Amino acid sequence: MRYVNNPPNPYQKYSAEFLGEPPSAKLEIYEEFTTKKIITKAYSSDFGYRYTVNCYRGCIHACTYCFARQYHEYLGYSAGTDFETKIVVKPNAPILLREELKKTREKMKTLDFSFATDPYLPLEASYELTRKCLQVCLDFQIPVAIITKSPLITRDLDILTKLKNLFVFFSIPFPTTEKSNPFEPFTPIPGARFRAMKTLTDAGIKCGIGIAPIILGYNDSDIPVLLEKARNAGATKAFINFIHFDTDSIENYFVEKLYEKIPTKAEKILNQQKRERNGNLRHKNFAERNQGKTEKWEIVVKLFELHFKRLGFEKFEKTPKPEEKPLPVQQKLF
Repeated sequence: MRYVNNPPNPYQKYSAEFLGEPPSAKLEIYEEFTTKKIITKAYSSDFGYRYTVNCYRGCIHACTYCFARQYHEYLGYSAGTDFETKIVVKPNAPILLREELKKTREKMKTLDFSFATDPYLPLEASYELTRKCLQVCLDFQIPVAIITKSPLITRDLDILTKLKNLFVFFSIPFPTTEKSNPFEPFTPIPGARFRAMKTLTDAGIKCGIGIAPIILGYNDSDIPVLLEKARNAGATKAFINFIHFDTDSIENYFVEKLYEKIPTKAEKILNQQKRERNGNLRHKNFAERNQGKTEKWEIVVKLFELHFKRLGFEKFEKTPKPEEKPLPVQQKLF
């Protein structure tokens, strides 16, 4: 049984606190038809500047470390169980995407699915919004990149194999179900993700692995195993990402769940993360988001680079910042 557990929303004046046992968290689906724009310009420390499409808000996978939890707070919900159970669906996403691409197709070097949620969360099986958006990208021949944790992506092989330029990253930070469960309670098991990767690469689709997040003292030693499994499944690219918390609410929720799921290891894990952040779990600024301070993190990076080269993974370049046209100079009347 999953109970309602919501840290206070910093954008709300009041928050609820239950006396006694809180009620069970029930899945609620909200369809949003007021969306006017579906393509968002974003920045990632791993990929650089990106144009992203999100057909859903919130995520049933319920990963305790997910950075996207903060976006639910903008909607008036919480970064806790609200993010996992109050899912916002944008049924008109494919229509909006088609209209926007009519005007901006020349600017779209790559269109990324996803950023605020997994494009293949379980609801996609019935709504098929990501599939319909991919069909739009196929019609316009727009290059596409996808990041997912779900084998549901194999359903769309008929469209994926026709896309002009496609790359799929599978997020797989843990090699086994036992190691995944404390942090990814409702995510497809790692084995299913590797099998989906193999299915895609056998069909000629380029794939990679994202070992993200790295939780020092827990999964950093699994990097060689994960890279080998990905290479055997046909992956050609890989990246790692140090765990980070962009808001207090995400940090508090993660820590609470950590003590709940693996209490005997929680203190050790948290102390290792704090050593990399000058005694804090939060990074000081965006530039330090994917960096550590001690030799421990340097060893992790070198371990990744060693096996990255040994297994023959390819490097990829970050997308540079788009050139901005200078504003016209105000002319004088006289």
